Amino acid sequence: MRVALYQCPPLPLDPPGNLHRLHQVALEAKGADLLVLPEMFLTGYNIGSDAVNVLAEVYNGEWAQQIGRIARSAGLAIAYGYPERTEDGQIYNSVQLIDAHGERLCNYRKSHLFGDLDRSMFSAGSVDLPLVDLNGWKIGFLICYDLEFPENARRLAVAGAELIVVPTANMVPYDFVADVTVRSRAFENQCYVAYANYCGHEDEIQYCGQSSIAAPDGSQIALAGLDEALIVGELDRQLMDDSRAANRYLQDRRPELYGELNKR
Repeated sequence: MRVALYQCPPLPLDPPGNLHRLHQVALEAKGADLLVLPEMFLTGYNIGSDAVNVLAEVYNGEWAQQIGRIARSAGLAIAYGYPERTEDGQIYNSVQLIDAHGERLCNYRKSHLFGDLDRSMFSAGSVDLPLVDLNGWKIGFLICYDLEFPENARRLAVAGAELIVVPTANMVPYDFVADVTVRSRAFENQCYVAYANYCGHEDEIQYCGQSSIAAPDGSQIALAGLDEALIVGELDRQLMDDSRAANRYLQDRRPELYGELNKR
């Protein structure tokens, strides 16, 4: 499966502008099976609670319908970040996957909120970590800070994830996460990790770029620098199978020793 990541500066408070550039990028990414966009792509990330309250939309709203049309016209699946409003008035930092036929396959809500910035805008998602099948690959989802908790990626891997998709808004000085943690999560869980970040500025935030696709052997099969980029990587099932045969982390686990983790 071919996976494309779009690394870009945020375009805050402008969903129509973001939908327009998504259309252009999706056409440019034709030939890929999946296009992954950064966290809160449709609105920008550092926009404040008032703007989030105004812009948040239901999971099957007009944005989803427009992205479904874009996905059909480009012939690829799209995973995008957006602020989701629920029927009970809660607002979540969410990622939704729409397939190449324009059908919604999955919606995931960020479960681990980062500092006052996240907590001022969003409710925390539940512990549900869904898996979905796309073109024969089992895909799980995390959002940015979620990946920095090893338990999240491990739960997905144990459930059978072969690719973990991670829209993110990672910033300086946390470059280490983009450079090291992403590859570590792929290696220790014997799966691919697709990490789509912003670059450039958003008010006082400087994003660190370095979007990548990390393979189960810890290599980076696609890597962006610090500027806007569309990168593409090919997931290789044989590489994953060979890596899993050589590295037995998942088989050598001893869950009976880890119970104390849940009591602290």
